[in-house]
Amino acid sequence: MRLFGRKDEPGGPADAIAGFWTWWAQARPRVDSLLAADDTAGLAEEISPAVEALSPDLVWGVTTGRSALHALIVSSAGNPELRPLAHRWALAAPASDMMWEFHPSRPAVPDAANLSLQVAGREFALDLLMLGLRVPSGSPRIDVAAYHPIFPDLDDETRTEAAVLALDTLLGEDEVARWVGDITAATAPPIDAVAAVHLPAVVADLASEYQQEQWALMEGQTAGGARLIVTARHPLRPVDHPLLDQHIAITLPYAESDEDGLPAGESAVALREFEEHLAGLVDRLGGTALLAVLVSSEGARMVHIYADPAANAAATVGELVAGWKEGHPTVEVDDDPGWISISPFLT
Repeated sequence: MRLFGRKDEPGGPADAIAGFWTWWAQARPRVDSLLAADDTAGLAEEISPAVEALSPDLVWGVTTGRSALHALIVSSAGNPELRPLAHRWALAAPASDMMWEFHPSRPAVPDAANLSLQVAGREFALDLLMLGLRVPSGSPRIDVAAYHPIFPDLDDETRTEAAVLALDTLLGEDEVARWVGDITAATAPPIDAVAAVHLPAVVADLASEYQQEQWALMEGQTAGGARLIVTARHPLRPVDHPLLDQHIAITLPYAESDEDGLPAGESAVALREFEEHLAGLVDRLGGTALLAVLVSSEGARMVHIYADPAANAAATVGELVAGWKEGHPTVEVDDDPGWISISPFLT
């Protein structure tokens, strides 16, 4: 078993997060004063170095809170590699009070349709935003073509940034990551466009189709041309499990296989029994581990699990794997916050 424990190393993310909140306890009176004075430049000078100490690629903002007067947001800006860090930052935050609450992503803005933003010095009124919406067959995502009257006057990059900002405002950053696929910023109204205010209802309708656990069965070939069978959760998205950034890969060689190298006979029975035990183990770990993908090919089954490193799931899984009787099983453990190891199966 290989285990890389970077998160527990001195000077790692845990220490950086603790350092941020130590700074916050000391800096909060200054931050409150800068906000009261509407000193945007001073606020940036105060907060930016503390966030950059967590990671230079995180973004932050201060906005109106849901229940507190202010909300401090420290976000990965859609970067899956940084999402666990942002969520652990928020989990370590002090309890919300009347003045402050803390979020690891931009939340949806209530009554967003009545909001006007500033884009390239132009007024970007969300009630004028129109959307063309398409859900590809079998996909858990909505492709969006966004149009606003100011878009023809903007360059491509600014149009796209404005469209993404609008969707984050309407849905919330994490909901966009979950349910929105391709985003196109159009210079002409899409066919059958609807007002952007309807997007949350369309997303809610799509999400209702995936409330129960689902699995997808896929078939393909290895690089060498061997037959390959995959069973994967559907949808399968790291945004749904932001703290599960430890990848546990189990490889189980099996003795009996058919002419395509897939499990047969007693080996197929043994694999089913193992997976039943493994599923029960993962269930007992609660939300700290997820059985994500199973791949069978060329006489071996690989099982991909993602876990919160704090749950010590790797050791528990290793004890179960040690009882495998067919060939020499292996367990490899590594950090994988972007779920790169199973990227072909993400939805």
